[in-house]
Amino acid sequence: MTTVASTNASEYDGRAVEGDAEGMKTTTGIEADDTLSLIAQACRRRGETYALLSDLYRVEVSEAFLDRLGAIRFPADTGNADVDEGYRMMARYLARSRDGILLELAVDYARTFIGAGTDARSAAYPFESVYTSEKRLEMQDARDEVLAVYRSEGLDKSEEWKDGEDHVSLELQFQQILCERTAEALEGGDEGTATRLLRTQRGFLQYHLLNWVPMLTADMRRFAKTDLYRGLAYLTDGFLSDELALLDELLREDDVPVEDVLPKIVPADEIPLEDAKLAKPLAHVDSVALSAAREAFEKATPEERQRYAAFSSIGA
Repeated sequence: MTTVASTNASEYDGRAVEGDAEGMKTTTGIEADDTLSLIAQACRRRGETYALLSDLYRVEVSEAFLDRLGAIRFPADTGNADVDEGYRMMARYLARSRDGILLELAVDYARTFIGAGTDARSAAYPFESVYTSEKRLEMQDARDEVLAVYRSEGLDKSEEWKDGEDHVSLELQFQQILCERTAEALEGGDEGTATRLLRTQRGFLQYHLLNWVPMLTADMRRFAKTDLYRGLAYLTDGFLSDELALLDELLREDDVPVEDVLPKIVPADEIPLEDAKLAKPLAHVDSVALSAAREAFEKATPEERQRYAAFSSIGA
């Protein structure tokens, strides 16, 4: 039976029991409440980290966003070397004098993610298609695939977003939204929906983000000159690897205390709010668009479907 989480029953008075095949391995009484609450809190914090990463990749840092970044107390020891190195580099950079910093960051953002524009290897282009297509072009198969996944969850890019749907910022925001929905489902006692959403997150992480982001971050370390964006590369690598381990634990069958798999990340009250000037690139879509996405999946070849196999909401 696939399960979302389990806990050590000996720590509680309630007797551990298994749920149905589509739900979590849950428990009775206060144990179940505590377990679901802990997982919901973890999902909220995961979503906040995804949001922070998404914002940093989306556009140059504004003065307001820089102020919020400067207010973060980055943890020193999370247990992940890449995360620690990323936090260290970013904190050190943000602690420097603010004189000329916005211009320096704007130039470095353009250098890192836009480049000279002479060829497909002159920058860390933040699109999945560039790293997964033979000719390193934008708007290729990866874009179509992630768009179908977004729409299967009732999402589409907003009119304000002019770039491709496979931009790293949108892919990270998609995970953020699913984390928030998972927390809401858990807080409402809907374990079946929470399980489905966690499976979708696990599949999207494996078949999309981890399929290309490590190549993106390697290029970021080549092209970026500031420790903010170099640190962002390390932080992204470490966080996504932790995410894979966490989701594997939450979806495994073995009994593992929830406390042992919760991520060590910045507390919710220490994450800056998104800059109000940044428009959300993902928006809800209507049932017609959702039906069209499901129909496209039904018409896909077996080989194409294999790429979507992990996304339980598609073709449901």
